[in-house]
Amino acid sequence: MKNFFTSESVTSGHPDKLCDNVSDAVLDAYLSQDPMSRVACECSATTQFLLIMGEITSNATVDVKKVARDVIAKIGYTDKNTGFSADDVEILVKLNKQSPDIALGVDNSIEAKDGGDAFDKLGAGDQGIMFGYACSETEELMPLPISLSHKLCAKLEQVRKDGELSYLRPDGKGQVTVEYFKGEPKRIDAVVLSSQHDSTISTEQLRKDLKKHVIDEVLPKEYLDENTKYFINPTGRFEVGGPTGDSGLTGRKIIVDTYGGKCPHGGGAFSGKDPTKVDRSAAYMARYVCKNIVASGLAKECQIQLAYAIGVAKPVSVLVNTFGTGKLSDEQLAQIVVKEFDLRPSAIIEKLSLRKPVYSQTASYGHFGKQGFTWEQTDMVETLKKYL
Repeated sequence: MKNFFTSESVTSGHPDKLCDNVSDAVLDAYLSQDPMSRVACECSATTQFLLIMGEITSNATVDVKKVARDVIAKIGYTDKNTGFSADDVEILVKLNKQSPDIALGVDNSIEAKDGGDAFDKLGAGDQGIMFGYACSETEELMPLPISLSHKLCAKLEQVRKDGELSYLRPDGKGQVTVEYFKGEPKRIDAVVLSSQHDSTISTEQLRKDLKKHVIDEVLPKEYLDENTKYFINPTGRFEVGGPTGDSGLTGRKIIVDTYGGKCPHGGGAFSGKDPTKVDRSAAYMARYVCKNIVASGLAKECQIQLAYAIGVAKPVSVLVNTFGTGKLSDEQLAQIVVKEFDLRPSAIIEKLSLRKPVYSQTASYGHFGKQGFTWEQTDMVETLKKYL
């Protein structure tokens, strides 16, 4: 009846997250000028080099290199001696227009060819499966391990940027292991926190500072006990980091972006993609559906899988799993989801206002569980309560 679950997060200066941040900043730059932009932008980073590639069709004019340099500087890579800095990094841009074959299916769905309404016009931008999830473990209806891991890494970045621990550098990672009993989180069993740093700080002082200023400030004391284990910069030194220490790639932290492994993932990345790509928009809608189901009391835990075919507006399948916590059967809940939520791409985009340039805010510390996003609203709770 006792088990352990672990999730990790990373700071915005992690090489993969840096690429996510650049990709979403480029997306926002295009959407701010042309909300109908079609964007699929990916990045790859290594020592003093950044490749920006993909397909963009838009009426906007964007200085992509400047956008990238601004992001790199904001994250904190400004010292050329570290091997990756905003002013000195070589940036290569290889962006083409969206394939006309893809545009054909997106702009004119199968349903639209047979008539249909306004929301039938836009077909899914690709085939694929997307998952959503929510649970009652935390106030934000997210799993506790990923929620705490994000908070650790966000705090790590805060104390660096505020100058509280000025010797820290942008790259960092956090990980939290939670012990569960009968499906409920009971205690934190292990904490891992690693931060890049300059050469002036001793390992002993760094470990002491990170415990005091990050871990002790973030983790709920009611989950900590004398058996909680702490691993702070366990290798000792972490001076070489960021794209100099390891190459970065957009979309390589998709588990960090979602539910920390508590829910399956369809494999499609989010960052750098406009909302016609169901990899992103349908995953946001799936979270919205699950969160409202849990918030309404229909289940304590809810997972939904949506599947799409390219050029087809309606999902080809909808699967609900409440892991035995549902007040109704999973089949009944799936029928309710289809009835109460419009899962066609155009309807999702309109419902969640996804043509606005809000994506840079999602690039670090998860796309879910943060206030201010439309897909985190619980405005369908009263509608769903009628099924109780």
